[in-house]
Amino acid sequence: MYKPDYPHEFPKNFLWGGATAANQIEGAWNVDGKGLTTADVVRQASDRKKMSMDDVTRASIEEAVADTTDTHYPKRRGNDFYHRYEEDIRLLAEMGFKVFRFSIAWGRIFPNGDDAEPNAAGLAFYDQVISTLEKYHIQPLVTLSHYEMPIHLTLEQNGWASRKTIAAFNRFTETVFTHFRGRVPYYLTFNEINTGTWGFHETGAIDTDRSSDEQLQLRYQALHHQFVASAMATKQLHAIDPSAKMGCMLARMQTYPATPNPVDVLAAQQADQRNLFFTDVQARGEYPEYMNRYFADHGIRIQMAADDEAVLKANPVDFISFSYYMTTVTSADQGHVVNGNMATGGRNPYLQESAWGWQIDPVGLRITLNAMWDRYRKPLFIVENGLGAEDKLEDGHVHDSYRIDYLRAHIAQMKQAIGDGVQLMGYTMWGPIDLISFSTSEMSKRYGFVYVDQDDEGRGSLARIKKDSFYWYQKVIQSNGADLS
Repeated sequence: MYKPDYPHEFPKNFLWGGATAANQIEGAWNVDGKGLTTADVVRQASDRKKMSMDDVTRASIEEAVADTTDTHYPKRRGNDFYHRYEEDIRLLAEMGFKVFRFSIAWGRIFPNGDDAEPNAAGLAFYDQVISTLEKYHIQPLVTLSHYEMPIHLTLEQNGWASRKTIAAFNRFTETVFTHFRGRVPYYLTFNEINTGTWGFHETGAIDTDRSSDEQLQLRYQALHHQFVASAMATKQLHAIDPSAKMGCMLARMQTYPATPNPVDVLAAQQADQRNLFFTDVQARGEYPEYMNRYFADHGIRIQMAADDEAVLKANPVDFISFSYYMTTVTSADQGHVVNGNMATGGRNPYLQESAWGWQIDPVGLRITLNAMWDRYRKPLFIVENGLGAEDKLEDGHVHDSYRIDYLRAHIAQMKQAIGDGVQLMGYTMWGPIDLISFSTSEMSKRYGFVYVDQDDEGRGSLARIKKDSFYWYQKVIQSNGADLS
């Protein structure tokens, strides 16, 4: 629609906030009837630049299940949000949060994943969390599956590799939608669903004993089951709580061609297609044609039930959310690669890197926002973005100007994208209160506006200390993004 001008400010109802995951903050892994999940059995990485959360076997899982401590499994302790949620939410409110993204742990509601009845204590905990958010007028944004599922389903049916997991998951989602009806305006089904192509952490399926071709077949089949479960959850939500909206969630991996050479441009286009395949299915409701060749070339055959395609088509998501941390460079002849948030690609000489080797590209966020808006014409929501760094606590203060610089640059590009015409719902930066790293399970990779006194071995008082960035983000929210100084 033609207009003589363009938006110069963030929308008045823009949703400023932050994002977390149950398995990275809650702790209390064996409290109030919670069952063990896939996140509870992944050991801390020995190399902070090597993401080893998928190097699991049945033997390593059985070893973890037998271990009744959190010594080697930091996600079991989190940052103790389970006991400190009131204090933590009060801090979020002090910053002015409009929305808080958190996940509801499937293993707290159904400890085994397929129990006959939900765990009342688990539902009660999230009742208390949501009530506290309501007290401070903060809207909940709930992720239904954020890199954890009951480990019982892995051991019994190899997680999402089994079609039986669809029914178990949709019983969980129906329970959540019914119990919290009218209290949660926004849901997401699977966190960074595309990372299921990497294995266990997202699919809950053990495949380390298989060849690379067999792994790829299993992973895409598991992802198909998640597509169907997501569509069924969307159908459930629209029937149970019609005012609530369902979104999908992608780890956005914007990639640039290494050179103007057409073969590099093609390689970058194909990498982008394989990334956007997931939102194509969940937002458009069908498998895109370009994946037919990819599946055939790799010997992948998706087994579908007779009505699967109809279910996908009838139940697309209402909005699209994604994480954005870095961009990559792609060439037909890939040389040295860098890693970050499941993205792998060539090094970009025009970009700086974080201490973890993640290339920092604020302008890439504007590129991504425009590309996704043009492709889908559905509201977009940035639900993860941030800088992991080794913050130093000095005389009771953390001076994290580097984090402010990072966020300032990305928020400025969000504003530019809104001016371009992108319909952007909100922004929840990753990890507003320091939490356990997903990729390496270390505490020293900190993202938050609030410092948590805990080290990689779990030692510390767990005291919460406001960083300089706390007051900066408070000012950003108060000015609705106008004051980034």
